[in-house]
Amino acid sequence: MVPYAFPQNQKKINTSISVKKIMASIFCDRKGILLVDFMPPGATINATAYCETLTRLRRAIQNKKRGMLSHGMCLLHDNVWSHSKHVTTALLEKFKWDILDHPPYSPELAPSNFHLFLHLKKHLAGKKFNDDEEVQEEVMMWFKGLAADFYDSGIQKLVPRLNKCLDNASNYVEK
Repeated sequence: MVPYAFPQNQKKINTSISVKKIMASIFCDRKGILLVDFMPPGATINATAYCETLTRLRRAIQNKKRGMLSHGMCLLHDNVWSHSKHVTTALLEKFKWDILDHPPYSPELAPSNFHLFLHLKKHLAGKKFNDDEEVQEEVMMWFKGLAADFYDSGIQKLVPRLNKCLDNASNYVEK
């Protein structure tokens, strides 16, 4: 048996506390943000929490977009279990919202992933915040400062991505 020798030029890796993250559910349409729902620290999104968020979204739409709910709604959300549980699907049926199918493991189809968060990450890069509230304020200020064409371009990019995915038998599409 040969003993393993560690190279002498091996570097010691310094460990540090990872960056704290804040989770939020973000809903927008072609004209802007409809709802940003920041989650409490340590919270997870289960079917009950998601239904509560959808109810807040419905109220936000009623308050911001008069008449929009009467013209039909189409919701694109991924297929995580909290979105597909019976209680969630029953609520969406009650709201009479259509669901745009989201193939499994296809993050490239969510405008938040390929458009919104991409730009938000660039905006927040290198900034330091003292607490969660400062982060939330900065995020909301950034959202409010965006023009409607920013949101519209993100939604417009969805159509070719969705078509490419459907042409590929709903398999994962890189770009």
